[in-house]
Amino acid sequence: MGTEALLTVADRVSEVQAALAESDLDGWLLFEFHGQNRVAGALLGLETTMRRSFTMVPVDGDPVALIHAVEPSSWRHWPWRTIVYSGWREMETRLAELLEGKTRVAMEVSRRSSVPTMDMVPSGVVDLVLDSGVEIVSSGNLISTFYSAWSEEQLEEHRHSAEVVKAVAWDAFERAAEAVRSGNPLSEGDLTRWIEAELPSRGLGLGVGCIVAIGPRAADPHYEPGPTGEVIGQGDLLLIDLWGKATEGGVPADQTWMGILDDHVPERAQEIWEAVRDARDAAVQFLRDRFEEGSEVKAFEIDDVARGVIQERGYGKWFVHRTGHSIDRELHGSGPNLDNLETRDDRLLVPGVGFSIEPGIYLADDIGIRSEINVHWGVNGPEVTPVEPQMEIFTLL
Repeated sequence: MGTEALLTVADRVSEVQAALAESDLDGWLLFEFHGQNRVAGALLGLETTMRRSFTMVPVDGDPVALIHAVEPSSWRHWPWRTIVYSGWREMETRLAELLEGKTRVAMEVSRRSSVPTMDMVPSGVVDLVLDSGVEIVSSGNLISTFYSAWSEEQLEEHRHSAEVVKAVAWDAFERAAEAVRSGNPLSEGDLTRWIEAELPSRGLGLGVGCIVAIGPRAADPHYEPGPTGEVIGQGDLLLIDLWGKATEGGVPADQTWMGILDDHVPERAQEIWEAVRDARDAAVQFLRDRFEEGSEVKAFEIDDVARGVIQERGYGKWFVHRTGHSIDRELHGSGPNLDNLETRDDRLLVPGVGFSIEPGIYLADDIGIRSEINVHWGVNGPEVTPVEPQMEIFTLL
């Protein structure tokens, strides 16, 4: 994810071709139209496109782009050969020529929509390729390696951002507690606005957002309080989920913390918290063990581990979302999601990818508890951010 688009750099193209050869693929065919395929747009260095394009990165030889006659300016940075078409008949003919001699190519598709974020190619375009007699394979692992993997600069920036996010969360809890002590409690909306202003003031001004929810409201995983929401008062269990990043090409930090506006945690809330925390930590330990063994990891396996802990504690039916989502330059990235519930994500964790681990238990109209950390799958194993995750619910009064 450098300043130059990856597929415009000869050395990086060679890396892609080595990966294609290892996977017994004849090429990677990238389709783009009107921003439908953000991965293709980023790897090719495209901004606005208004017509269909097909770019073939063959396992051997130089890449070739099939572009429309009205869009040469969108491709003026492209160092490789272009083929120009104007009409649909010519486009289909040239596409068939581009695929000639190919048996298996990778595209941004997901069979049976098993990973919806991978479905970036319209079904009609898939038909055109299949009609040429070419098998289409998901480019999921290629995306993880060449789009979603973090650079060293991104990792370093993320480490800093993670500690900023943590500090803002802790300050937000103290702010809520002080407001209760003073007799002028804040609403969920008040605290939301403070967090969304505070993150930019501390250098995380992009992709900022948060969820502030108390008690039963936290049982809605994507709760939105609106302008006001509930008043945060004495005895309330408070969930704060917040995120942001420092630069356009950076990687966001995304965390969830729990506190209670009291001097103790009720027994039931403590039991649920321990199930969530232990599921989180079991997932991390599983990753560490696999790394030490030198074994590969598929994303759904991590979900199975975390979900298994919560099921053993009797709360499985209330863990209603995946264990974690990919994080790259986007908060919900294009790499592997830790998911064997909503989807079965069998993509490999390739070196450099990052993701959240965020198990939660949500009893509707009653209580919601979640803990969220981020993990980078690096050359030295899994690195957790922030450095010191939450181990107990904060008692705030």
